[in-house]
Amino acid sequence: MVAAARTESKPRGFMPAAFRNATADALCMVAVLLLVALAAFFFGGVAMQRVVTYAAIMLTAVLGLQIFSGNSGIVSFGQAAFVGLGAYATGILTMPAALQRTALRDLPQFLAGHELSFFAALALVLALAVFIGLLTGTPLMRLTGSSASIATLAMLIIVYTLLVAGREITRGSQPFYGVPREVGLWTAAAVASVALIAARLFRETSFGLASRAAANDERGAAAVGVDQRIARLVAWVVGVIAAMAAGAMMAQFLGAFSPRDFYFDLGFTMLAMLIVGGMTSSLGAFAGVIVTIVVIEVVRRFEGGGEMLGLHLPVLFGLTQGVLAIAMILVIWRRPTGLFGERELNLLRRSGRTPEMASAPPRQVGADRLVADHLSRRYAGVVAVDDVSLSFETDSITGIIGPNGAGKTTLLNMLAGDVQPSAGTVSVGGVQRQASAFRFARSGIARTFQNIRVFPSMTVLENVVVAARQVEPDLAHAEAAAMRELFRMGLDKFADQPAARLAYGQRRRLEVARALALKPRFLLLDEPAAGMNAVETAELVSILSAVRAERRIGVVLIEHDMRLVMNLCERIVVIDHGRVIADGTPADVQNNPAVIAAYLGSRTARAKAASPENQPA
Repeated sequence: MVAAARTESKPRGFMPAAFRNATADALCMVAVLLLVALAAFFFGGVAMQRVVTYAAIMLTAVLGLQIFSGNSGIVSFGQAAFVGLGAYATGILTMPAALQRTALRDLPQFLAGHELSFFAALALVLALAVFIGLLTGTPLMRLTGSSASIATLAMLIIVYTLLVAGREITRGSQPFYGVPREVGLWTAAAVASVALIAARLFRETSFGLASRAAANDERGAAAVGVDQRIARLVAWVVGVIAAMAAGAMMAQFLGAFSPRDFYFDLGFTMLAMLIVGGMTSSLGAFAGVIVTIVVIEVVRRFEGGGEMLGLHLPVLFGLTQGVLAIAMILVIWRRPTGLFGERELNLLRRSGRTPEMASAPPRQVGADRLVADHLSRRYAGVVAVDDVSLSFETDSITGIIGPNGAGKTTLLNMLAGDVQPSAGTVSVGGVQRQASAFRFARSGIARTFQNIRVFPSMTVLENVVVAARQVEPDLAHAEAAAMRELFRMGLDKFADQPAARLAYGQRRRLEVARALALKPRFLLLDEPAAGMNAVETAELVSILSAVRAERRIGVVLIEHDMRLVMNLCERIVVIDHGRVIADGTPADVQNNPAVIAAYLGSRTARAKAASPENQPA
């Protein structure tokens, strides 16, 4: 299907559809939270109000965990440490000066005697959270996967040790007491409401999109210009801010606490809440806190023993943690994505939102060159690419062909900045580039992969918006540009569906649409027609021809479908055993003895191809 996208003007200040949807979701959850607070205030006693207040504080902390872990895919075991830091900082800043002189006699002078109000202290704690988030997150972001999770666990132990060792400031392992208890139901509900809105909106920001894309597929995310370290660092800092805000409220809710209150038990409870509800969504965090608080309150009725249905129950220490562990195991077993799945409410999208069309045509690209200069790549004793020098122009379509294992994909990976050459350089527009896939993508090199690398848990539209956001000024323009590419590829009707639901051929087209959203100077395609039927292949040929004519970009593709290559490409490069053995028009290449030898494996043909008069110029 070949279609040109409709264009229509878009007003200034236009709110992106994703933000409208996220705002509606957040306000709905805030409304539920406030209704629960109102019910506790008017119909519940003091005990009920304290339970709801504690739940709101925990919701703020769990939302901080969700902002990082839910978007980055890295499970953090250290979030409780930042709740503790926020609590101690608030306690020191708000403690009455007279009591502070007796309870903290050795407190450093610059920390003594402030006696601030809660909100003044909260403002300072949030500023401190930014600093601590950057300090701890910068080295952490060099790690990925399980190693990053282990590092967060080490962070929890380090902070706990520092709190116990810093007796002059924290009173060590003894209770830290004398903190004013000024945080009540409405303060906790207000801060939790802000955290809910922040968590839901963060998911749709460029940092949230980038973090989620990298969590789905790191190489695929880098190929569309995502710098996963920066995206994850921002998510980490925002998560630390929420955790320390929760700690500030916890300090004035409890009035007295010790380092043990912010150690493994709290960290385990927060993780259980998030896993039970659903780690990847703010809705999951919200629902998980509600469900888990109800379970905790019910189980605590039996933890101390007593009579039930005529039976005498003994004291069962640790029953709460045991039930939470069982609940978490059952949820992981039956619903790995949590009770409420991995998607948000999506109220506006479910009501039949029609995605906006693009507002302006893509910028055209002038003459430019992508140059590979004496590129080589060795893996141990194997030479995958051997001293290849090629130049590709914009407004042209070049096919790279060769037998399996010839080094075609390795060459393409080096041209895309995904693989560091063992020797040689790659330059784009006359500027030499060091291997870095996301920087190559931002400089105008877009690519697809031999093995499809879409982001399955993100929607079809979000897959393309991630790329468009790298070149568009704001999210509204990125959404419009993404819809244009989806319309071109015939995928616009699937915009709000998870990419995992697409058929194989549709995923191939989605990957091409995502690459085109980068507005590239060069489009590198690794077997784009693999797995497609004849009709889908014909449509792809038409689309690529139209894109080349419209934008004058350079297309470089690897393909085994000779009919596609001969019909689409003006120039063909043949590679065998890592070396270029032919470079010319389709007609020239078809009759080249070296090419015949490479494909047919004839000794006679190979000998003839090796003769000096048959070597390519």
